[in-house]
Amino acid sequence: MRRFGRTLVTAALAVTLVGGTAGWASGDSQTAVTGPPPGTDAWRADTVSGRSLPDPATTAPREVAAFFAGLDDAARHRLLRSHPLVVGNLEGAPLPLRYEANRIAVAATGEARYASLAAPGRQILAFDPRGRGQVVEVFGDLERAEHVSVIVPGSDNDAAGYDTRRKPATGPAGMARSLREATGAEFGTGSGSGSGSGGSLAVVAWIGYTTPVGVGLDAADGRLARAGAARLARFTAGLDAVGAPDPVLFCHSYGSVVCGLAARHTDAADIVAFGSPGMRADTAAALRTGARVWAARGPSDWIADVPNVEFAGIGHGVDPTSAAFGARRVPAADVEGHTGYFVPGTQSLAAFATIAKGAAR
Repeated sequence: MRRFGRTLVTAALAVTLVGGTAGWASGDSQTAVTGPPPGTDAWRADTVSGRSLPDPATTAPREVAAFFAGLDDAARHRLLRSHPLVVGNLEGAPLPLRYEANRIAVAATGEARYASLAAPGRQILAFDPRGRGQVVEVFGDLERAEHVSVIVPGSDNDAAGYDTRRKPATGPAGMARSLREATGAEFGTGSGSGSGSGGSLAVVAWIGYTTPVGVGLDAADGRLARAGAARLARFTAGLDAVGAPDPVLFCHSYGSVVCGLAARHTDAADIVAFGSPGMRADTAAALRTGARVWAARGPSDWIADVPNVEFAGIGHGVDPTSAAFGARRVPAADVEGHTGYFVPGTQSLAAFATIAKGAAR
């Protein structure tokens, strides 16, 4: 009975915080963007050389890759020009084709807030203008990389604000750039065959799901995270389909909830949770992943004030940096605030770079 009473008190505290005593009432409820990309109906009605096109909603990324492998360049580019939003978001499609398709799709919106995404040299791997917009960008040569990292961000990230000026090394793109610079991007002289002795690094800034706005109820429950987890799992399957190595997932704040729910459905080599409110699991083992699980939290990160409970769908469970959770700890004693984990010179960035290179033990 006492244990039940303590549970109710803890849950009431969590709901109180979410309700506003700590400023948690500032979020707006979001509708998750799910399902195949815009233009899918026209894509399904089309054919190439008398063949049906792979259904974006049901065809596995490996089957998509095999389909495109059987097409000549003329057929590929005909599909790209006719269906840029589908090709640009189709997991398993050739990477250069997706980059080109997304340049066309971004320009076709005619919206100034997206215009910079179509600039020369940008490698936009996915773009969806629905809702607040989703965007995925590659930094480095993903086709030839021997190591791949994926930044999975939390609240207040979307395509509309993706290129908004931020403090250096914060935000998905800033974190991605900082990580590549910390590793030297091209490092070592080894074969990169998994030994961590050398190779090149590509980093992906992945805003492939509808994130919460602010820290309201959306940030406290798992609804958006569940939708995001399905999309993250398909994205990693798409990486595998085009021959990319098993990725390292760097999961920030609410993004760590997404990673926790997706963990068992990905082939990630490592999963790193930082600034995390919980991963919807009691232990690292409960994530049911073969990946090594790491966790970091800085001493001034406000996430420490969020109760680590899960009750009636509210809260995300055990603190991943706790001994009870069982993750490997990443040093973060010099990290400032909630977004300072990739700031050059910090212990956390140095450790992240080692993990990204496959050299951590």
